[in-house]
Amino acid sequence: MNQKPNQERRHAFDLESELRGRTLRVYFELLSTKEPMGPRELQRKLDLSSPSLAAYHLDKLVELGLVRRERGEYEVEEVVQVGVLKQFIWVGHRALPRHLLYAAFFTTALIIYLLVYPQHLTFANVAAWLFGGTASALFWFETWRAYKNLP
Repeated sequence: MNQKPNQERRHAFDLESELRGRTLRVYFELLSTKEPMGPRELQRKLDLSSPSLAAYHLDKLVELGLVRRERGEYEVEEVVQVGVLKQFIWVGHRALPRHLLYAAFFTTALIIYLLVYPQHLTFANVAAWLFGGTASALFWFETWRAYKNLP
């Protein structure tokens, strides 16, 4: 019997339970930075109380296998999608909410419809306005909510 899927599920569960709070903020900061970072620099960026607190969270990430340490600096070893990070896609070192693409698509489609087609008070136009406006509003709301939950 193949135990690999169970091990992967268990690993994801362990990461989900360990990668929270300040540790998640430290991991997110490393994901967002292009260059390796030391504890002192991380302490300043995240306004932590001491470099040793930053080092504690960095070492925790090393133990989880997400970060590697070289010459006193840390860089991301593995990108994982757990917790709040599931709501984002990474483009380079930039996190973009998954709903952003849908929000932009429906908003653009609505604007094009308003500009191209004659706007009269007909059932088809009202339905298009309602559908496009509602879809745009919902996806922009979800995009905003995802940004608000960033570590």
